[in-house]
Amino acid sequence: MKSKTIYIPIFFIILLLILIISTGLFSSATTQIEDSKCNIKPESIAELTEIELGGMKQYLLIRGADQNNPILLWLHGGPGAAQMPLAHHLDDDLEQEFVMVHWDQRGAGKSNHSGFDEQTMTFDQYMSDTHELISYLQQRFDQEKIFLLGHSWGTMLGIEYAEKYPEHLHAYISVSQVVDNHRGGRIGYEWLKNKIEQSESRSDLRELKELGKPPYTDHSDHVKFAGLIGDYGGNFDISMTRLACIALCAPEYNLMDYYRWLNGANRGSGPMWDEVFAHHINYISHIPSLDVPIYFLVGENDKNTPRELVEEYFAVIDTPHKQLVVFDSSAHTPFLAEPEKFGRVVTKIKKKVLEDEAASY
Repeated sequence: MKSKTIYIPIFFIILLLILIISTGLFSSATTQIEDSKCNIKPESIAELTEIELGGMKQYLLIRGADQNNPILLWLHGGPGAAQMPLAHHLDDDLEQEFVMVHWDQRGAGKSNHSGFDEQTMTFDQYMSDTHELISYLQQRFDQEKIFLLGHSWGTMLGIEYAEKYPEHLHAYISVSQVVDNHRGGRIGYEWLKNKIEQSESRSDLRELKELGKPPYTDHSDHVKFAGLIGDYGGNFDISMTRLACIALCAPEYNLMDYYRWLNGANRGSGPMWDEVFAHHINYISHIPSLDVPIYFLVGENDKNTPRELVEEYFAVIDTPHKQLVVFDSSAHTPFLAEPEKFGRVVTKIKKKVLEDEAASY
């Protein structure tokens, strides 16, 4: 049978283009913060902005109900897993307590520009970018100190920054802290092997045996290992489908930004693997003390940065104040698995730290 040619009227094409543009696929902006009567709060801040850090333009999302509130800078994981497209889902309560700052780090999300030079992905460069950004926030908002929150890869930047520049921080909030990558890999491997044997999945068991035991000198082997851990519930706490649905509702991202996000997330730590991640990282010996309060937030079921090692680090690190909070229904991303509890915990941290600072004057 001969197929028929289907003609689409031009007005349908125009309508489709209008829908694409109106839904933000070619534009990006952040919504204003309003009161109960839908009026923009005069003291609020809601800004999507680009600033220069380390010689390249990088994007910030800055939101808060009162711009005089303390700043909380979120250092996302990855490298490459920008947190900005999830902010609208996570931060409503925190925006009442803080000026929330989400930063798409170099090579991630909106800061993953066309022609991005992967050679600039070095630990020292990320640390320099972090310091430059914190100095910018201090000057812009006239605040001597900020709250610093790091997740996963961001905890490596966070703990190193807290040790080097304690005078700039109210406190360091560690979410899924990297403690000892070699021991963490062994813990994850034994847990994963047991899970796969229980599931009787021959293909997964074969893949695990082909990978061998960590540490992995090849980045692609690490990616496969982390993927298996995720498949058995030891990494991300929600499905990739659910994560995508949340991210696709972000007004701050347009169609090209999602492409940039995926490209950066897929690149991950590859360009830094030999410099940073292939080596033994042990913060228990490297940073045994801090001059700022530290709060460890960790998922009970985390096998990416295992809870056991976070508890061990918490027990020995010497700081002015420390606290450990375990999220019983979470793995590596407690802010996704238990967002309400996560917001309450971070808010309590703010109140505790500021009360202690006021009492010490």
